[in-house]
Amino acid sequence: MKTKKTVMLTILLIGIVVVIIGIHQFFTLRKVHSSFENYYAFRGCVQLLEKTNAYGTCRISSGQTIKIVEINNKWYLEGDGPGIW
Repeated sequence: MKTKKTVMLTILLIGIVVVIIGIHQFFTLRKVHSSFENYYAFRGCVQLLEKTNAYGTCRISSGQTIKIVEINNKWYLEGDGPGIW
């Protein structure tokens, strides 16, 4: 009897942790996509090469150049926005 309660409590606690992590991820990604500066930092840009109101180009630490674009008032890596799947 005691073991069954322990297992159920463990499952409940794991479920709660998963929900908390999911909520944290949701709000983190919402903040990341909310501004060019946040997305720039999220992608690990180290040098801004060009910026307009609709896009920006930057260099990441590996030396690769990436383009960040605005779609529906949110910022994404070019080719990685909503509905691209």
